[in-house]
Amino acid sequence: MNRVLSSIAVALLVFIAYIVFSGSLSTYDLLTAIITSAVIGGLTGTFVVSNPYKAFNLFRMVYAIIYFFRYMLINEVKAHADVIKRILHPKMPINPGIVKVPYHVESDYAMALIANSITNTPGTVVVDVDKKDKCFFVHWIDVKTLEPEEARMYISKVFEHYSKKIFD
Repeated sequence: MNRVLSSIAVALLVFIAYIVFSGSLSTYDLLTAIITSAVIGGLTGTFVVSNPYKAFNLFRMVYAIIYFFRYMLINEVKAHADVIKRILHPKMPINPGIVKVPYHVESDYAMALIANSITNTPGTVVVDVDKKDKCFFVHWIDVKTLEPEEARMYISKVFEHYSKKIFD
């Protein structure tokens, strides 16, 4: 039963992605999406989804949607504005460095979401992950602190909050 649910979860995600990116609801596109999503779901479902009941949890889906919009509309815009300000400033006020940023999530998916969110945000890049000590090493364009927990508050606290609710 878990194998079937895992396959359905992946197939549903692939189907939605196909329809969104094709931008069409024609019969051809719907049939192609169904066939493609069924094949991909069947082949990869058990590898991608470890707990299918989490995948169908409406609460987690709502948090994923909220996270996406918050990230794109707030975090990305603020970070881009900050980097643009630094680039256009005559003195280019940067204080680059690598800081240790701990994370407090359990699943690899949650950790990957945080790392990708940090890297996709202008001004920060995850350069290494230490799974044993549960921390990222982040290159930061404007180091405000070298204290790991303080750096976490600046860099990844918001991402971690949503990541826990979605994946842990």
